[in-house]
Amino acid sequence: MFVGHYAGALVAKAIEPRAPLWSYVLACQAVDIAWGGLIIAGVEKVSVDHSLPGSALVLSHMPYSHSLPAAVLWSVGVATVLAWLLKLPRRAGLFIGLAVLSHWLLDFLVHRPDLPLLWTGPKVGLGLWNHAVLEQAVEMGLLAMAAASWAWRRGREGLGWGGPVVFLGVLLVLQVVPLLTPLADDPVGLGSSAIATYLAVGLVAFLAEFRTRKD
Repeated sequence: MFVGHYAGALVAKAIEPRAPLWSYVLACQAVDIAWGGLIIAGVEKVSVDHSLPGSALVLSHMPYSHSLPAAVLWSVGVATVLAWLLKLPRRAGLFIGLAVLSHWLLDFLVHRPDLPLLWTGPKVGLGLWNHAVLEQAVEMGLLAMAAASWAWRRGREGLGWGGPVVFLGVLLVLQVVPLLTPLADDPVGLGSSAIATYLAVGLVAFLAEFRTRKD
């Protein structure tokens, strides 16, 4: 799952708008940002199998980023740090934490059984990656519903549409590109590109949130 994760960020922003969008956007991918760093460091393991349906990733070892206890700890840590740095109210910090945790819950839908319930196992995952068309439909459906809730919130606040259209357009492009470009079997490259992509999306979210009033 890729753009589907941003549904968690957009829903959180719609419910609790006092945190900036970029904080929710980075929060919902914090687990994968950590994964990218741990892959580069050689702490966690990934390989590529192009014979697999859907995602070609084989995620063989990722207890520190994608186990359920780790996801809970990342949720608490990211929420605490961002709430302190941005001087956010407690409720906004809570929703940042929920955005982080939403990553694991959405991964549970699509991953093959590679998500540890504890630090080392048992491993779970419903495996929608094995049904590529259905998985893509679920991702796009989640994003569409979340975008509608965000649009409703912005409409109530009298804000413009230009930024959100650009942000959603970037997400759609990023969803399509991997379908057309095979993954390289290079763990360091995978980790680096993951981190760069998530930070770039965070920057786009920052730029998309200028509070331009409607004409």
